[in-house]
Amino acid sequence: MAEAYIVGAVRTPIGKRKGGLSGVHPTDLAAHTLKALIDRTGVDPAAVDDVIMGCVMQVGPQSLNIGRNAWLSAGFPESVPGVTIDRQCGSSQQAVHFAAQAVLSGTQDLVVAAGVESMSIVPMGASLVPNMPFPYGESWVARYGLQEISQFHGAELMCKKWGFTRRQLEEYALESHQRAAKAIADGRFKDQIVPVNGVENDEGPRPDTSLEKMAELKTLREDGIITAATSSQISDGSGAVLIASERAVREHNLTPRARIVNLTVLGDDPVYMLTAPIPATRKALERTGLSIDDIDVIEINEAFAPVPLAWLKEIGADPARTNPNGGAIALGHPLGGTGAILMTKLLHELERTGGRYGLQTMCEGGGMANVTIIERL
Repeated sequence: MAEAYIVGAVRTPIGKRKGGLSGVHPTDLAAHTLKALIDRTGVDPAAVDDVIMGCVMQVGPQSLNIGRNAWLSAGFPESVPGVTIDRQCGSSQQAVHFAAQAVLSGTQDLVVAAGVESMSIVPMGASLVPNMPFPYGESWVARYGLQEISQFHGAELMCKKWGFTRRQLEEYALESHQRAAKAIADGRFKDQIVPVNGVENDEGPRPDTSLEKMAELKTLREDGIITAATSSQISDGSGAVLIASERAVREHNLTPRARIVNLTVLGDDPVYMLTAPIPATRKALERTGLSIDDIDVIEINEAFAPVPLAWLKEIGADPARTNPNGGAIALGHPLGGTGAILMTKLLHELERTGGRYGLQTMCEGGGMANVTIIERL
């Protein structure tokens, strides 16, 4: 049976909105990551079969196939094609899936899976063009009605369904900041980050935050309990992963760092929107025959605090193994870049701790989730 290996994974620091990366054109930001990936793995860029890049707001500076444009901006061969994909927040995790599937199929040997988003330059919602019809037409309304469809509404629905209190959300958020701050202080991210414009560390974590400070914030909606403190941060960032076949490993003298074990994607209620990681994880574990206790490191995107809290409650995972170095509440969530960034974090944490299996999952607009399981080699 064919295998797909991760042979390289790098990321930029995650910059906060209007922070150190906010002046970097997203194409240049992605190109910077691609150059670092090729440099660190030592592969001939001309040998790459394809570049698959996740990006959510594909307008303005992120339009016209940023995957292709970033590769060319990096100065790499014109013979290598590129494509940009959108599975909402899971875009670059899906890029990893498509890259691995191409290798597993035997049709390609070296594929770059990457992602980028500059939310300082291209704000969330930029693709909703004014005076153009909303993306939901009559058939959608006939099926789901005129109820609100948004991540904020979904997060509040989750809080009600699972009975979370504002205090519980804030306690989780505080833990995320504390873990991220410790990871940075301990230098855990140093080997995975390629500095940009003098920025060497993730800018989001607030070591001095407290439950008292969080309690002072206004909720994002009048009748809700979600605040900015219990939501992922608006951010800028990019990540890139190189997937190789057994043949490519031999021919290019590469070192396999992890093996792709499972690729799952699943849909769930698009109104709740953020719940799909739960059934998707169950499906992935069932297909592999693994239990959640077999998983040594877990990265679940902290879009909002109720997402990992509900997942932990339903799946029964060990909280200590889940986002051990903090998540998007502290570190940030540059939409299309997050999937590749989380995979980079997951791989490096497995290597740091000597763990065997890692699992990555994230909720996505439209009520979907990707789950990827890797085995450290």
